[in-house]
Amino acid sequence: MKVAILSSIAWRTPPRMYGPWEQVASLLTESLVAKGVNVTLFATADSVTNATLDAKVQSPYAEDSSIDPKVAECLHISNLMEKADQFDLIHNHFDFLPLTYSRLIKTPLLTTVHGFSSTRILDVYRKYNTHTSYVSISDADRAPDLNYIATVYNGIDGQEFTFVPDPDKYLLFFGRIHPDKGTSEAIQIAKKAGMKLKMAGLIQDKAYFRQEVEPYIDGQDVYYYGNVGPLERNQLLGGASALLHPIRFEEPFGLSVVEAMFCGTPVIAFKRGSMPELIIDQKTGFLVDTVDEAAQAVSQLSRIERAACRRRAESRFSKDHMVEGYLAVYEQLLSR
Repeated sequence: MKVAILSSIAWRTPPRMYGPWEQVASLLTESLVAKGVNVTLFATADSVTNATLDAKVQSPYAEDSSIDPKVAECLHISNLMEKADQFDLIHNHFDFLPLTYSRLIKTPLLTTVHGFSSTRILDVYRKYNTHTSYVSISDADRAPDLNYIATVYNGIDGQEFTFVPDPDKYLLFFGRIHPDKGTSEAIQIAKKAGMKLKMAGLIQDKAYFRQEVEPYIDGQDVYYYGNVGPLERNQLLGGASALLHPIRFEEPFGLSVVEAMFCGTPVIAFKRGSMPELIIDQKTGFLVDTVDEAAQAVSQLSRIERAACRRRAESRFSKDHMVEGYLAVYEQLLSR
């Protein structure tokens, strides 16, 4: 079986720091190679992989302002599609644009839908609904008028996250600094709970950061560590009493939620999107609706067994579970 994996080129595969789509594409690629699958990864030229790397874009456009994203995307996607007949299957992690080639090639195209950036892109998914195959990353993120071949949860390499049975006394916000992620709400929760808050993540909305976040960063009660890499991520997640995840949108998944649980860290999240699929309320964290409820949940953290968080993550969200899920989908598509 020869598989082509099309990664995003916003960031390197795997990402140096932020880059969830690239992170999933990388972990899947390396796991498939380890199982003996012949994989070609289409990503930026600076990507790191044990698969065959095919690249037309030298560096990620989010890291190099001289690159025109649309031009880079056209070169990247067309490079694979012009070689489509060399593969038994194409696995697309690049959203909706590659779908527009699907009727021009004979190779089956599988698309992992990592979320819908806008309802407007659904028109493209609908057009190719019966001609290609879609995988959702949670049941909550399924568009009702699309057909899905499976739900495959994103997987995590548990070896990259250290289980910490006795955490420090701080709360953590880990994610994009953006209103959707609830950074401001995390600050409010920590203040109401009377606990220190550590924050890390890419500043995606600079105006929001300046107005709603930065004024509270004092280095005593509220800390901001920037956009951190894997080592710092592991340390921050493992040392936290809880991860605060007060999202303000229907999040399709939440890598940081699962990563926290691999460290044994419970998650206090707003009950939206995929959160009820990831978190067992009052067992691996708390599902709440408001800032006040989240602050009250902080006082109940002693009820959570941190080892149960790790067990939950290992049982549902490991890289092995993800790979098994995708291999089953591959076999189903190739047998048609």
